Amino acid sequence: MAATGLLLGLILALGCFSEICVAIISFSSLQTTLVVTVSHPRRLLRAGEDKITVRWGLNQSLPAGTDSAYKTIKVQLCYAPISQVDRAWRKTEEHFSKDKTCQFKIVKMPYTTGNQTLEWTIERDVPTATYFVRTYALDANDHEVAYGQNTDAKKTTNLFEIQAISGRHVSLDIASVCFSVFSIVSLMGFFFVEKRTGRKAQQ
Repeated sequence: MAATGLLLGLILALGCFSEICVAIISFSSLQTTLVVTVSHPRRLLRAGEDKITVRWGLNQSLPAGTDSAYKTIKVQLCYAPISQVDRAWRKTEEHFSKDKTCQFKIVKMPYTTGNQTLEWTIERDVPTATYFVRTYALDANDHEVAYGQNTDAKKTTNLFEIQAISGRHVSLDIASVCFSVFSIVSLMGFFFVEKRTGRKAQQ
């Protein structure tokens, strides 16, 4: 009976230890094995309208079998350092559980050998900022094991800017102008009528 209890305790302890290990997976522990490039029509892109083309694949200079544990690819849009300054909600952290660098999923799909290409329309809710793209390789447990990005280690090259949607529409602007003109004309008409009425009262 005591042995059974000891065995259950050991299993629970190992389980907890395993969860802790998963929780403290750090970015620096990942291998940089993927090559990622991004092309776009201009440096300043518009959310909800423009597209970017993302290409990724295993670095061909690496030994065969490097990607044997890769099961899934996750491509994300990430904030560049210049757009993280004084913004704690975008802060880069070493541990994945706390990291807020890459908040926008471009795609998550099964890993396949060879280069892959994806054209992605920038989503409407992407805020104004400077970005880069990072691709993660995940293992069978859905844990990040390798990555690649279209910028250098300091995240200063090949960046691009996205302009958020202003929330205004052309038709609304036209309606606003028309209403303003109507208001001015109505106000002038009111003063004219009042002035004329006043003159008649004096007569």
